[in-house]
Amino acid sequence: MDGHLAAHAGTGIAGFVLAVALWLGMVVVMMTPTVLPWVRAYATLAAPTPAARTWRHAAPFVAGYFAVWTLYSVGMAALQTLLTRAGMLVNDRLATHAGAVVLLAAGAYQFAPLKAACLTHCRNPLTYFLARWKDGPVSGVRLGMAHGWYCLGCCWGLMLTALAMGAMNPWWMAALTVVTAAEQTAPAGVWLGRLFGAGLVAVAVWRLAV
Repeated sequence: MDGHLAAHAGTGIAGFVLAVALWLGMVVVMMTPTVLPWVRAYATLAAPTPAARTWRHAAPFVAGYFAVWTLYSVGMAALQTLLTRAGMLVNDRLATHAGAVVLLAAGAYQFAPLKAACLTHCRNPLTYFLARWKDGPVSGVRLGMAHGWYCLGCCWGLMLTALAMGAMNPWWMAALTVVTAAEQTAPAGVWLGRLFGAGLVAVAVWRLAV
């Protein structure tokens, strides 16, 4: 799909809808491994008995969660369209120095207090649910949206690097999926995320130097 968005960025509403769909597709690929523990935890608490538990019990939470990421996808599609029309994207990728700035910002954000706070939340689903639990689908949607904002606060910087490495680049998408899943679920995930951030900073400095 690399380069596909750029080819359609100027084709009006249809092109914009396509861009939103492709960004949302990237979100689904990247965030599914990280949100599954949350979905399981929510379904466990929402089901009246373990025997009655099904995936439909988690539907309100999932709907709220992906509502937030749909808004993010709309924003990223709009940004990409504007950058393309301004001539700043070539084959869905920022020029070397502009891309380096994005990588530098994303790498630095891996060490930011806000990132740490959001990551702490994302690693503790049961603690969060037990402190805020209310029965009913409306509460489920609200919990899903709240977690979605925390998850966005944790991952927006990494996802923004797609503009530097090639929007919809499948290899970079796979790398980000592994990193986001590891930092939110692995025992040493926090440090793995920071190591990846240091790597982004190093690549950015190298790009700025050449």
